[in-house]
Amino acid sequence: MAVHTPERHTLRRPVGRPGSQDDVLVRSGRTRLLLAASRVLVGFFFLWPFLDKALGLGRSTPSAGAWINGGHPTEGFLLHGTQGPFAHLFDSVAGAWWLDTLFMLGLLGVGLAMILGIGMRIAAVSGTLMMGFMWLVTLWPSANPFMDSHWMIALVLLITAATGAGSYYGLGGRWAELRLVREHRWLV
Repeated sequence: MAVHTPERHTLRRPVGRPGSQDDVLVRSGRTRLLLAASRVLVGFFFLWPFLDKALGLGRSTPSAGAWINGGHPTEGFLLHGTQGPFAHLFDSVAGAWWLDTLFMLGLLGVGLAMILGIGMRIAAVSGTLMMGFMWLVTLWPSANPFMDSHWMIALVLLITAATGAGSYYGLGGRWAELRLVREHRWLV
């Protein structure tokens, strides 16, 4: 007599993929919609500064200060926004070509990944690291002894990645079916 045992959840399958047996974490359509909206909004939170700093759209970066016009995206924040014990360290690298490049690629990569719903794990980890460094730049937050919006953004990044929100109204399901992604699950 064969005994049927339920499959255990493993990281080899996408978490919370709509219509699958793995859809344990998120069953409600409204919850999926909220997770998808959170994913897209946090993606835009990263994509907008990339566009503004790269092209000088005039919101926080004037045209003359645009990256394409030779501006340095990290210079203003790191020279004028730093405080606390790490201020001198961050001031010393403000405007460095390698930091500008990493910062801009991070903004673009995290923003696009979250909006499209692909590469959510990498985007969540990368975005959380960016938020952590930005929190270190502003130590200690003025309104709260520890907490500021950087940690809230990091939490949304991690929640959307952990719940498979890229599959909800995004391309995450199709992305997960690609051979490369199936073979290298960290790309999910």
